[in-house]
Amino acid sequence: MLTLNRIGLLLASLSLLSVFLFPLWKIELSAPQYPDGLEMQIWVNKITGDVDIINGLNHYIGMRIIKEADFPEFVYLPYIISGFTLLGLLTALANKRFLLITWSVLYILFGIAAMTDFYFWEYNYGHNLDPHAPIQVPGASYQPPLIGYKQMLNFGAYSIPHIAGWVFIGCGLLASLFLFTEWRVSRKIKSFSPALAALFCGMLFFSSCTVETQPIRYGRDDCDFCKMTIVDKRYGAEILTKKGKAFKFDDANCLVKYIATGEIDKSTIQGSYIVNFSKADEFMNVENSSFLHSPKLRSPMAGNIAAFENEAEAEAAKKELEGTIIKWQQLADMFK
Repeated sequence: MLTLNRIGLLLASLSLLSVFLFPLWKIELSAPQYPDGLEMQIWVNKITGDVDIINGLNHYIGMRIIKEADFPEFVYLPYIISGFTLLGLLTALANKRFLLITWSVLYILFGIAAMTDFYFWEYNYGHNLDPHAPIQVPGASYQPPLIGYKQMLNFGAYSIPHIAGWVFIGCGLLASLFLFTEWRVSRKIKSFSPALAALFCGMLFFSSCTVETQPIRYGRDDCDFCKMTIVDKRYGAEILTKKGKAFKFDDANCLVKYIATGEIDKSTIQGSYIVNFSKADEFMNVENSSFLHSPKLRSPMAGNIAAFENEAEAEAAKKELEGTIIKWQQLADMFK
């Protein structure tokens, strides 16, 4: 067993004990009637947070009551985690490659099984609804996201690992690294270093959590500022928060005016995006875009602003549409 892997296994095994000190996962709910939001924390053996309030709200749409007694996982998960800690410590002391590979494979399989179990719990919780619920929406389901953001009626649900959850995932990345480096040594492959392997694992994980713009469903989505249905594919815009929630707009001026209202904390914004006038449905970051302001454009809410990838494209459009070419800050000042 490589010395670095041995040290890493010791640290990973001991860090798993954090599941007894911190929550594994958290689900946050936001809605206009709850400005401070609601939060539920899932531990290795219990659930804490605003569970009673969430249960009261879920009753109206037919979702089951969340009770710790309904989770057999809370009984055996502490023993499994303790077992991985003990086996990891013994493996590091024994310094046997076979035991390290066994620990790593078992841990990765356990992680996959745990996430699969969590997904199916969310699926059953959000789909098996009480047919006699006070509020019923035909065809609706309320499955929370496994990770990321999802809008459900007037509630936004945000699901993400908590402190112990990130530790749990980090140990999985280490287990993958253990397997890779031990395989590299056994095959005497020198083309990759352990550091490069760790970088690759980290990039793979974080790329899976990348926050991305959401497609506008034209004819279905409403503008978050003027509340009109978004129909014109040439003028759509979007604000994306760091949690992945998207606020959609039918015109550039609606985007600017919404930010000016202060309804959204600017520190929570990941970016503001606008549709490329020349390429429908292609989003561009407003900071890097060029805009043409012309009365001939006649955009949905009279902003009369078209966005282009660069100034050259804007200049080309100006020959036909006339008007003035501006940058994002000038546009922001124009509609404040």
